[in-house]
Amino acid sequence: MLRLLWIIAGGLALALGLAGIVLPLLPTTPFLLLAAFCFARSSPRLEMWLIEHPRLGPPIRDWRAEGAISRKGKVFAMLAIAATLGLSLALALPGWVLLVQALTLGAVTLFLLTRPEPARTRRERP
Repeated sequence: MLRLLWIIAGGLALALGLAGIVLPLLPTTPFLLLAAFCFARSSPRLEMWLIEHPRLGPPIRDWRAEGAISRKGKVFAMLAIAATLGLSLALALPGWVLLVQALTLGAVTLFLLTRPEPARTRRERP
């Protein structure tokens, strides 16, 4: 029963991650990491498929190996953060909401900027 719940949670996380590829404010990588985590507890076959996937696997492998986030991932995350805060300002949300968002998004930004880039991309640059 528990195995089935992990598979369902992994499937939902994977679906959200895939939706995040086309929806600009929905993050992809955190949901892929969650899917890999859930599949690791339920289905080694699904976990291996996800980790070895040519498009979805590299960010998961980078995170597991080095705690690293690609420069491209950081740029897209920063754009989403800026868009979220900009939209909140444009909608004239209450000050306390803006403050909570600014603090939360600031913490996320700090976290992202302090993560290293994957070694494979550091080696590729001159």
